[in-house]
Amino acid sequence: MRTLKDVKVGQSATVVRLCGEGPVKRRIMDMGITKGVEIFVRKVAPLGDPMELKVRGYELSLRKTDAEMIEVR
Repeated sequence: MRTLKDVKVGQSATVVRLCGEGPVKRRIMDMGITKGVEIFVRKVAPLGDPMELKVRGYELSLRKTDAEMIEVR
């Protein structure tokens, strides 16, 4: 299983499913990350957390713990 955390800077991935539950999953979906959406990894902070993503035409910062819940291909 490949997650968003595994995607390298400068690469894109498509969301296959969200693995979180309850409020965490809802928050991720509210940010526009849903099944079938393409995500581009713009950069990663110097210490590795958070990641800066481009989703649906806007920039979004996401913690790596949340990125682990997003299965991609």
